[in-house]
Amino acid sequence: QVQLVESGGGLVQAGGSLRLSCAASGGTFIFRFMPMDWYRQAPGKQRELVAAITSGGSTNYADSVKDRFTISRDNAKNTVYLQMNSLKPEDTAVYYCAAYGGAYWGQGTQVTVSS
Repeated sequence: QVQLVESGGGLVQAGGSLRLSCAASGGTFIFRFMPMDWYRQAPGKQRELVAAITSGGSTNYADSVKDRFTISRDNAKNTVYLQMNSLKPEDTAVYYCAAYGGAYWGQGTQVTVSS
């Protein structure tokens, strides 16, 4: 069983930055082999994929966050990050990390961007 714990959310003004972290633990997984994703869900909206990183380090982003967000991983720390720059009010959501294409989920961290 893999446990994922997100941190780093908060309140920020438009144009600001935040870095989210997601630490994996538990089970007998080998983190470096795990594809990891960041999702978000805004009030009244469906959960959407924001960014993904493969075990080999290839990345993919939603069009709405390209050139503003960067996903990265530190396999030595069993952690995946989401660096969010130039934040907009429409980025306000609960952000979740997921492993293995959604087989495991974190509890989420709230990001609120004020205008």
